[in-house]
Amino acid sequence: MSVYDFQATSINGKPIELSDYRGKVLLIVNTASMCSFSSQFADLQKLYERRREQGFEILAFPCNQFNGKEPGSNSEVQGICQIKHGVTLYLTQQAPFQGFDTQTKDGQWMDDFLQDKYPEIYVGDGIKWNFSKFLIDRSGYVKARFEVTTATCAIDPVIESLL
Repeated sequence: MSVYDFQATSINGKPIELSDYRGKVLLIVNTASMCSFSSQFADLQKLYERRREQGFEILAFPCNQFNGKEPGSNSEVQGICQIKHGVTLYLTQQAPFQGFDTQTKDGQWMDDFLQDKYPEIYVGDGIKWNFSKFLIDRSGYVKARFEVTTATCAIDPVIESLL
């Protein structure tokens, strides 16, 4: 099954067929504008601007499930993302959780934090926190999963290989 078999709801409440993105490389991200990792918006925006003309899109899905870091309405979320961060922009079965890179400060912190505070989230292949990313190829299939602590610059070469 590809992402093209699914429909999502836009920030404006309108249904969107993911098949509308057929032929593009997609980065699907669960976002939260109040999360300490929201600084990633800037790098994601730069990545989008650098790669969009090559057939790349970022699909951001606001998520309030981890520590309530996206509490506003859709219009409030859109406003925060546009004004504060300048953003204009089924997967776990195909890309299981591989763990955090505990060789990095953020990776070790996230690993310890989840195991201590949210062990139920840490278990299994589910999304672990805001700013988890799934890279989708031009045929609509998951090619890679990147956890919240993966730097955007580390994702870019993988995206380039799919463009």
